[in-house]
Amino acid sequence: MPTASSFHDAFRPRLQNGVIEFPVHHMRGGTSTGLVLWAASAPLDPHLKEELLRHLMGAPLAGTNENNKQITGLGRGGPTSNKVFFADTATENGAPVIVSTLAQLASDHDGVDWSVNCGNMSSALQLWAIDMGLMAVPGAGKTEVRIRNTNTGVITVSRMERCADGRFLDANIPGVDGAYPAVDLFMQAPTGSKTGKLLPTGAVIDLIDGVHVSCVDVAVPMVICAATEFGKTGYETVRDLDADPVFKARLRALWVEAGLRMGLTRRDGSLMTAAELERSETIPKICLVAPPQAGGNIAVRYFTPQAGHGSMAVSGGCCLAAAALIPGSVAQQVAHGLAATTGTFADIGVSIENPAGILDATVVVKHDDDGLHVQSAAYRRSTQILLRGYVPLYRASPQLTDALSAFSPHVFP
Repeated sequence: MPTASSFHDAFRPRLQNGVIEFPVHHMRGGTSTGLVLWAASAPLDPHLKEELLRHLMGAPLAGTNENNKQITGLGRGGPTSNKVFFADTATENGAPVIVSTLAQLASDHDGVDWSVNCGNMSSALQLWAIDMGLMAVPGAGKTEVRIRNTNTGVITVSRMERCADGRFLDANIPGVDGAYPAVDLFMQAPTGSKTGKLLPTGAVIDLIDGVHVSCVDVAVPMVICAATEFGKTGYETVRDLDADPVFKARLRALWVEAGLRMGLTRRDGSLMTAAELERSETIPKICLVAPPQAGGNIAVRYFTPQAGHGSMAVSGGCCLAAAALIPGSVAQQVAHGLAATTGTFADIGVSIENPAGILDATVVVKHDDDGLHVQSAAYRRSTQILLRGYVPLYRASPQLTDALSAFSPHVFP
């Protein structure tokens, strides 16, 4: 194994026994798992890059396969375990920054969504950069690095703390069994990540298909509904909600119409169609909210949107926390015990009850005649390296093999 300072120099695609192999970090960030890939080793051609992703994650190479179990790759089932970051480090304004691009895959089709960021997996990036030798190994104390996401333009500050014995400070978070390296993620100026507006429709409340919703864009565009308007309590299990086809169909129709009203766009800036929104794996997020019952400020059942989430995503949590501070919003109407906003920026904590426990968010906000202003929002996550190594691409096309061979410093027998 190379030393940390030289690790990234050796972490290139390689040819072994006639098969091209690609280097990966398989990681957990928060309650998501996926891969972090060094962008410098990936092909530039977008079609070859997407082919590489399908091989690595075990997604269908072409078309749709509803029975695909991803047993040929490292992806697993739902969207929270089908995420891949391409990442590298750079210097911007004299300071180091991690530049990240997220690819969201699915188990049953060949599509790759490049339109959104993932806060959970973003919490893996600082540890990845340190492990790769792309950042200096920090001494004892807190270390911060800015993360610029190219999908959304959002800037996040990742903070980790190293102990005197060299280990990172650990944290327990809901949805993860045990304590692992803690990461605090601070989303900077997160308002209007996809739409440029806190309230993309221009209204605090919209009536869609007979349901009162708040459409809010902080870190990610989200549609927020009271659980009671669907005949739900907001405390159901994710499995029960996902198993209710009538409810899921109604939820899908709601997020499609809300997405159209919000003016959600593809990566090229063109408006998404109803059909694209209907099959979207990433935007808009949608959630049911209810009054708290376990010591938090608000209860939620969160959808990504196609599937219910076992806990709460970082970006979604920051959005819901901010929404709970908007006067008159659906979230604010059911939330209890929140501190009042003032005319100066201040930290306000929002505890979000979810199926895995309580997640704590901090929103730095002020409120004036122009409405709510969100300076930043922070969420505590934990991360771990599950494995680092090489994945043989047995079915790589000749074009992909040729592209990756250009990076390969050695040919192994």
